[in-house]
Amino acid sequence: MVFTLCVSCILAKTVMVVFAFMATKPGSSLKKWTSPQVSYMIIVCCSLLQLLLCIMWISTSPPFQQMNTESKPGIIVIECNENSSIAFWSMLGYLGILASISFIVAFLARRLPNSFNEAKFITFSMLAFLSVWVSYIPASLSSQGKYTVAMEIFAIQSSSWALVICMFLPKCFIILFRPHMNNKEHLLGKNKAQK
Repeated sequence: MVFTLCVSCILAKTVMVVFAFMATKPGSSLKKWTSPQVSYMIIVCCSLLQLLLCIMWISTSPPFQQMNTESKPGIIVIECNENSSIAFWSMLGYLGILASISFIVAFLARRLPNSFNEAKFITFSMLAFLSVWVSYIPASLSSQGKYTVAMEIFAIQSSSWALVICMFLPKCFIILFRPHMNNKEHLLGKNKAQK
């Protein structure tokens, strides 16, 4: 759910960047879609769909503890059995679809003017996020027992740090080391120079 919330926030931000630049064209009917309520609606709808998937999974076939005596002879390993691999992969698949849509929209918006455009950062962060989870799938299918959980934890940590570093490190760099670039005059002057 937390991942879905993060990715849907990035998706909403990407869509709003595209709408904002498309609404500046003469005769555009997209001005009504540039309000903050639209981005809130995207976040709520995407998160609610994931919540429905989770509720269906928990109500129909909830995960349970399983004692594994086969992975290590003489040792009983208590592990979590997802009980429904379809539900588990549906949740990960939905998250992948959200990240893919965000990546595609950000990739298409990367040519917009640079001053207020964060599409390049979003594209790179979504690319890192998707590459971590695409590499997780074969690693998860080939591992067993506690190694599956370790692979899942590694994928969660890596994709979280990919989002944080790719989205916020450039902003922190400007705030800390280039404070003269963090003002409205610089952004508007840069935008006029590009025209």
